[in-house]
Amino acid sequence: MSLLRVASRSLLLKARPSPALFGAAHATATRTTAANVRYLFLSPICHAGRPKIYTKTGDKGTSALFTGERRPKDDEVFEALGTNDELASAIGLAREFCIDQPSPDLSHMILQLEQIQCLLQDIGSNIATPRDSSAATAARLARTEFDADGQHVQDLEQWIDRMDQELPPLTSFILPSGGKAAASLHIARTTCRRTERRVAPMAQEHRVDQSVAIYLNRLSDYLFTCARYAAMKGGFKEVAYKKPRPPRAKRGTKASAPSSSNDEDV
Repeated sequence: MSLLRVASRSLLLKARPSPALFGAAHATATRTTAANVRYLFLSPICHAGRPKIYTKTGDKGTSALFTGERRPKDDEVFEALGTNDELASAIGLAREFCIDQPSPDLSHMILQLEQIQCLLQDIGSNIATPRDSSAATAARLARTEFDADGQHVQDLEQWIDRMDQELPPLTSFILPSGGKAAASLHIARTTCRRTERRVAPMAQEHRVDQSVAIYLNRLSDYLFTCARYAAMKGGFKEVAYKKPRPPRAKRGTKASAPSSSNDEDV
């Protein structure tokens, strides 16, 4: 059976071609002419059954919701969806820094962060199915309902309590610090707060499940605790807030009046 027939059969069966097949393709391509290489890798057979990344449906400035309706891309629903996506990305980056930090004590946190990223996808489905939309069928609403029994929020609270038992008590405000893992978790925390601000008005108007807003509120507390925990387990010191003091004038000199060029700052 020829190489192209093997590839065609694999695609027709909707199976992922094996690495061995790609290896054979590469070896064959290096022994063929430029024209044959172009045919081998650009042939429609190699792309059959695989959806394109781009759809061009949003070129006119609209996007589709899960209900099928299309809205402008600057609609508040897409603003909430986009911010939720930023949150998932920020958590993904923080998770990678946690993996890189040589501390086996973060293994449970790494698994939790991955689970949270999956739940944020579910939150996105909820946001993309406005609960007050006439196009939202009962089946769609049921399929995209989020944390109806509050179990996901309870999980966050339990994880927070377990980590907090090991942490020293807070005696002052702390600045985002404590190593790359901790600092990136603080970035995820602030992104979570922004996501919550986008979702809160929609939840108050019953366009998003109230449970989504509750989860995001608790998630920011969890990420704050994770940041402190990662700093402690990594042996990094958290930087405490200290009120900056104005510089003291030298003896025998008088403080100069602000120049006219800085009048706009007065």
